[in-house]
Amino acid sequence: MSTAVIAIDGLVKDYGDVRALDGVDLEVREGEIFGFIGPNGAGKSTTIRILLDLLRPTSGTVRVLGEDPRAGGPRLRARLGYLPGELDLDGTATARQLLEHLAQVRGGRGSDRIAPLAERFLLDLDRPVRTLSKGNKQKVGVVQALMHRPQLALLDEPTSGLDPLLQQEFLTLIREERDAGTSVFLSSHVLSEIEGVADRVALVRDGRIAVVDDVAALRAAAGQRLDVTFASDVPLAALDRVLAGVEELRIDGLRARGVWRGEPGPLIASLHGLPVARLELRDRDLEELVIDAYRADAPEGAGQP
Repeated sequence: MSTAVIAIDGLVKDYGDVRALDGVDLEVREGEIFGFIGPNGAGKSTTIRILLDLLRPTSGTVRVLGEDPRAGGPRLRARLGYLPGELDLDGTATARQLLEHLAQVRGGRGSDRIAPLAERFLLDLDRPVRTLSKGNKQKVGVVQALMHRPQLALLDEPTSGLDPLLQQEFLTLIREERDAGTSVFLSSHVLSEIEGVADRVALVRDGRIAVVDDVAALRAAAGQRLDVTFASDVPLAALDRVLAGVEELRIDGLRARGVWRGEPGPLIASLHGLPVARLELRDRDLEELVIDAYRADAPEGAGQP
């Protein structure tokens, strides 16, 4: 069984009268990419800052690589990689000078990876960081967080400002880092990128964990989108009987749509003998599952998120 690189128990964080985290329990295993998803303001960045001892919890316990972040101090943080959600880079130093300085602070670790990672992300190392665009500053952040091959990388909205091709390059890099031994805690509100790279995900809402599961299990629970078109009219009574197990069923003329959960065999068998012109079943994506979770967790009568 994998060792926990992050262990959070009953974590609470208050800002005055505002409760940002309300009893978070979470475990991240060694060697996995763990997706931490939720809308802006849900508590994702607050959690990461507590893991780094940049914030102190109101109550609860936190362990990072087996240590209390407060007790671990700089020695523990040297084993981590961190990309903040709001990266503030300024000054006259070039990207190369900044990254080489960080490598020296880390005892030289990662200096040999600066150039290849910069080339991979099309980063000009010889421009002053203050002249870089948001996207290029984000590239500097990605390089500094991963160049020293940390045991655990804490990445907060890491693809913010990157163009779509470099977003895909980043996800490829994350898989490579995981395979090389780095555990990854990836916070994002971009659900598609989490779905494509994470082993497990947690959904955080209003400072609480709503769902924790592996992506395959979440997809199975999410069901499939059904879209069936008939060649001729089918009596509504027959459709109600045949499609009785379909959720969110909508019938519009010759077309019926909804959500099917479970194996498709029984559904296909029930349609036998009807004038089916087209049948499509496709996996629902993670975003739809998140909406389901929000609906289930919302007070009765509340609107959709």
